[in-house]
Formats: sequence, C-alpha cells, structure tokens
Amino acid sequence: MRKRLDGLTYHLMLLPGMIALFIFSIIPMFGAVMAFQRFIPAKGIFGSPWVGWSNFTYMFQLPDSKQIFINTIVIAVGKIVLGLIVPIVFALLLHEVRLKLFKSTVQTIVYLPHFMSWVVLGTMLTMIFSYDGMVNNLLEFLGLERIMFLASNTWFRPLLIFTDTWKEFGYGTIIYLAALTSINPSLYESAALDGANRWKQMLHITLPGIFPTIVLLGTLSLGNVLNAGFDQVFNLYNPLVYETGDIIDTFVYRMGLINMQYSFATAIGLMKSVISFVLIIISYRLAAKYAGYRIF
Repeated sequence: MRKRLDGLTYHLMLLPGMIALFIFSIIPMFGAVMAFQRFIPAKGIFGSPWVGWSNFTYMFQLPDSKQIFINTIVIAVGKIVLGLIVPIVFALLLHEVRLKLFKSTVQTIVYLPHFMSWVVLGTMLTMIFSYDGMVNNLLEFLGLERIMFLASNTWFRPLLIFTDTWKEFGYGTIIYLAALTSINPSLYESAALDGANRWKQMLHITLPGIFPTIVLLGTLSLGNVLNAGFDQVFNLYNPLVYETGDIIDTFVYRMGLINMQYSFATAIGLMKSVISFVLIIISYRLAAKYAGYRIF
C-alpha cells in the first residue's frame, strides 16, 4: 500500500508537466496536416483544399532549397565536431591542474556562457565583430585590414561555429570531468611506478577511461545534424549572408511567419522533423551498440 501511495505521489508530480507537454507539443502536431494542404487561415485546417505532395515538390524545385540544406548540414556538422573536440581537450588540460581553487574557478567561468541567451550574446557579438568593433580595431592596430565578419559569406559560417563552441564547451567539459572522476587513481599510481610520464598516462589511461563517454555523446549528437541553431543564426544573420548562413529553421520562419506561406513552411518543417527522427533512432542504435547506452 505504501509503495502504491508513493507511486501515485510521483505521478501527481509529473501531471502538470505532462499536461503542458500534451497541450504545447502533442496537440500542435495535428497542424502537420497543413503540409498537404493549401492552407487558408479564414477556412482553417478542415476547410482548406487538399493538395497532396505539391508543397514538397515545390520545395525541391526552388533554387535556394539545395543551398539551405547545405548550409544547415555544414554549420551543424562543424558545431558537432568542434563541440566534441574542444571540451575533450579542455577537460584533459583542466584535469592535469592540481590547484583546486584555480581549477574550480576556471570551470565556473567557462560554464557561465551556457546560461546566456543568444539574444544577449547576439548583441554582444554584433558589437565585438562589427566593422567598428573591438576585433577590427585590433586588426587595424596590427596593420591589417578591417573585415566585415557579419556581412561576409567567407567569415560568417566560421563565426557561427566558433561562437557556438565558445558558448557550449564549458557544459561539455563538465561532463568529461565527471567521467574522469570514475577512473581508478591506482591506475595512475601503477603507471607512474612503471615509468610512464603524464603524457603517456593521459594517452593510455585517461583517454581510454572516457572513451565510452566520447562515443556516447558523439553518437547522440547525430540527431542534431539538421539543427544548426535557430536562435544563434537568427540573431546574427542578415540578407547579405543568406548564401552561407540561411538554414532550414530561419527559412521556415521567413516563409511561414513573414511571407505567410503556412503550408509550404509546414512541409519544410515536417520533412526536417522526419529526417531528424530517423537520425535520432540511428544515433541511439549506435549508442547502444558501441557505448552500452539504452533508455528503453
């Protein structure tokens, strides 16, 4: 009886969140039917004419569609790769620090940007990388030419990838530092007795010790291949960099909310969701196979 009461209490705690999830996530999914209609707001979903696959056909006929998908994949993959490498390297370096106060201070500092909104960071980065900003002032001081970072198709993608990595690598560092604590200290003591220096200890003990975590995070990140970061791009891009900075999410925003092509925008969003769902299934399969990670 006691266990049943406890179970009921836990389910009641979950109830508000489940209701919110149903209202804001489950019910809106019925709107996906607009992807197969020529949606007319005055007539609603039930009164709008059915057009089948026409919206999807039109999407592939647009000359910009290919470039948008390429932009999304390039930016997302760049973020995934750097988002794996930088936290690993930084965690390994920070793990070698023996001064606990310095270690905890640095860890806190690099973790802080994770909590900042891209609305705030977008304004800061716009000021820093603008033509009259801090970075260009430094370039001019060094005798170099000023660069229009936010209006250059050459620099915009690297800027997106670099700033996103800077914002999020502190969060990944904490995960790897937590994984490092699970390594048995006696392994390092034995290696030191055998004459292994710090570099060899890192190669043969530290890296193998966190390898399952690396594999797990790497495989799970596959589901984000089509998520290039709407918040960041939306707050930094402009029409001059549409060629290299326009991604699926920003394109859907412009088509749906600005140009009011609701059915077309829904079709693009639905296709992206389906592809992302397939990638997530593949990533969980890989995580279960290579890292022993299962959630069901």
